[in-house]
Amino acid sequence: MSVRLPMALLFALAAAPVAADDYGAMLGYLTQSRVDGSAFSGASGALALNVAAGDLNQQSNLRAIAIATRAIASTDVRQARRGDRTTSPDAASAVIAGRAFSGASGLAGINQASGSGNAAFNAVALALAQQGIRETDDDQALSAAFASAGQQHDFERGGATAGRRVASVDSTALQGFEGVLQLNQVAGSGNDTGNVLSMSIQSGP
Repeated sequence: MSVRLPMALLFALAAAPVAADDYGAMLGYLTQSRVDGSAFSGASGALALNVAAGDLNQQSNLRAIAIATRAIASTDVRQARRGDRTTSPDAASAVIAGRAFSGASGLAGINQASGSGNAAFNAVALALAQQGIRETDDDQALSAAFASAGQQHDFERGGATAGRRVASVDSTALQGFEGVLQLNQVAGSGNDTGNVLSMSIQSGP
């Protein structure tokens, strides 16, 4: 069985060569991280969320709580990489929307990244002592760890860094949250972020 095509169509097919990889040219490298709906809504207690879209991202949530006659709590954060190579996304977005974490309470740590080669941490050290107040050197130690994270990860970009970047929290999210909330939100590549809280409390005279 033979099929006859009009001469005009045959000419058009011959004049328009097909690229070897049309999809590669049409589709870019896109990363999207999104926390939406009722995620963690009304939750209570120690809440920890690490979510990332992309390559070679590092995230951690650390909690140290000590309750005793004489209490000491400490944390140590160290994030390191060497010689990583990756392509930065053409577009990156990190969004918290909906009713996420609304009405929640307690101790919440959120690390959200969209992109490549990002490092983020949340750290809390809380000591409740019955006799006296004993301060630890957490502030100094954690500050040093955070400062060294950017020096150690040695991220090497393997592509262009220009492009659309969006990091946002909708007005409906996080409403009515009570307690301690730590949030690192990044859209991009090669970023280092951190939150540190260190506290010693005397429970009585």
